Amino acid sequence: MSTLDSFISSSTSRPPPECIATSQEIRDRGSTFVATIYPAASLKEARAAVAHVKNIVHRAKPASHEVAAWRCMVLRPGKTGLEGPDDFELQTGCQDDGEQHGGGKVLRAMQDEGILDAAVVVSRWYGGIMLGPDRFAHFETCAREVCRKFRLKDEIAGLIATLSTLDATLDTLRSQLAQLTAESTPLESRMPTETKASSSQKKKRDYSELQESLDISKAKRLVTARENESKVVRNALQKKRGQAA
Repeated sequence: MSTLDSFISSSTSRPPPECIATSQEIRDRGSTFVATIYPAASLKEARAAVAHVKNIVHRAKPASHEVAAWRCMVLRPGKTGLEGPDDFELQTGCQDDGEQHGGGKVLRAMQDEGILDAAVVVSRWYGGIMLGPDRFAHFETCAREVCRKFRLKDEIAGLIATLSTLDATLDTLRSQLAQLTAESTPLESRMPTETKASSSQKKKRDYSELQESLDISKAKRLVTARENESKVVRNALQKKRGQAA
């Protein structure tokens, strides 16, 4: 069985690595450069990502060079992670794949951008003309682009998680306020739409558009707005409870 067949066979039992971001292509004198970045929490996952790019993604059009680097924060042998940061160690590595010092350039870009638990692959299709030192600049430019996208996606994911938590808190506060308001309102004066409005507030909000846009400023504004809304409703709830006491 060939190496490619072995890789494909072993990959069928697990989901393929997920590409988080792809860089713009750089074309220079016939050569093409493009980078991709994958999550990788271990050396095994990093190598799987590199192999996936080479053997699956570029199977139909093999790149001349698959220059890669990875940085993974892993548990130290015999550690559980429960004792703090000292239980972990940083494992880094790179491969030149025929482009001497190319992997080091990619690794340096990851270090400068503060990227952890990821693998970056910069693929080059050689165009027949030697580029000299310029090729290293292209490796680094492509790598930095996907590293920055990786950080943005990680940050936006954290902000969306915060928004989801704030939404749930706000819905709970609103429900409590609506219940107290209903209890203090004469039956004949209650609005028939109160229950419907309360249930509609609990509908989970869709942040997929925000996730795609990577608009950090907008996400932060939404977080601030939700926090302010929660304060207003919480104050109203406290006031209502004080009136009922």
